[in-house]
Amino acid sequence: MGRITLEQAAIWCGGRIDPKYKEVTFLGANNDTRKLEEGQLFVALQGQRDGHDFVPAALEKGAAAVLCTHCDGDYPAIVVEDTRVALGDIARGERERIGMKVVGVTGSVGKSTTKEMIAAVLESAFRVGKTPVNHNNDIGMPMAILSMAEDTQVAVLEMGMNHFREIAYLASIGKPDVGVIINIGTMHIEHLGSMEGILQAKMEILEGIPEAGTIVLNGDDPLLWDQRKTLQKKVTYFGVRNAESDVQGQNVRQEDDGLSFAVRSGGLEFPVELALEGDHYVCDALAAISVGLELGIQPKQIRESLSQFRNMEGRQEIFEVGGFTIIKDCYNAGPESMQAALNVLGNRPGRHIAVLGDMLELGVRTAAEHYKIGRFAAEKAEVLLAYGPNSARTLHGAITGGMSNVNARAFTDKEQMVQVLRRIAKPGDVLLFKGSRGMRMEQALELFLQEEK
Repeated sequence: MGRITLEQAAIWCGGRIDPKYKEVTFLGANNDTRKLEEGQLFVALQGQRDGHDFVPAALEKGAAAVLCTHCDGDYPAIVVEDTRVALGDIARGERERIGMKVVGVTGSVGKSTTKEMIAAVLESAFRVGKTPVNHNNDIGMPMAILSMAEDTQVAVLEMGMNHFREIAYLASIGKPDVGVIINIGTMHIEHLGSMEGILQAKMEILEGIPEAGTIVLNGDDPLLWDQRKTLQKKVTYFGVRNAESDVQGQNVRQEDDGLSFAVRSGGLEFPVELALEGDHYVCDALAAISVGLELGIQPKQIRESLSQFRNMEGRQEIFEVGGFTIIKDCYNAGPESMQAALNVLGNRPGRHIAVLGDMLELGVRTAAEHYKIGRFAAEKAEVLLAYGPNSARTLHGAITGGMSNVNARAFTDKEQMVQVLRRIAKPGDVLLFKGSRGMRMEQALELFLQEEK
């Protein structure tokens, strides 16, 4: 990462500095004193806690300077009206200074995995920077940019949102040369009102893409396919079901050691193998392949990169312990990803136990979506343990779908649920743990594994 002077940062964000500190430099930024590294810029954000209260601790820990709205002492600081906006302005300036290409990735389901796949493909030819886990909002993404090496050639930035105009803001900072939208699902429908509202919010990424840039879209998603007639930028569609997509996945096969499929794009045709389970990963890979081809990566390099790809912790980790097969997929959940995980569960040999937490941010569709997941779980699992305020709806769906009320249970107490799980789970069973991030289903898994170790 490059050293930035306070003078330069102040110019980028319109802040004020004491002239005697103008040559002070910082490396990266952080808003959490627990994770702050020596030499970083401490960002005093005002949220549930006022970040200014932690300025003394940040300086004691070695912060090079502080980004703040008021300075209560004599120390290197950039004083601004809004530290959150200023952080974005500084990141925008640093991106422009480095001059790297940017790939922006958004979508309802699978954007983190796709971001990682894109980075893996591009690393075969470029020096790549990427947003780490959970750094896809107006705080995390700018901090990720400020942590990137000065010789970064391509940055892969995940862009998340809950509300309108959030993607537009992130795109104004990242200015992606290539924008990727994986799909339009029901995540965050509580705040956006409808699938069309979610589409509108995701399409905000176009506002940051320059005229010569490219947008990469899922051709299997009807809402995204319908955009082809109105888009003014270069568009590449990827997909499996849509024969008109520019980058097509064909002959998809799930085998014991992973997925395999053929890629066809223009005059190119080549095989790809993934050490992952579940057809839903094919579209993620096709998005990465589309970006790789757009940026000149050769098919051989793409194949090698994807064959070595392993997903991040908490995203469909599959392992054996105590005679059980565990599918740990606790990072997040919506209706689409929940169905995909249940498909993976159902395709595994053994008795299938689904341990499902609630799906959050579904608004008026909450009851209906939990009911539908219950019915779907009844098709894929022999046992369902549902946890959370909406677990009764999931249970109702499972019983309506044909699961007995002995094998389907609902809980509002995580420990009680795990106690039941311990009694009924037998070696040879396959257990899926999944739920929205706020449900913390990894805690249920940890409680279960404590008994098994």
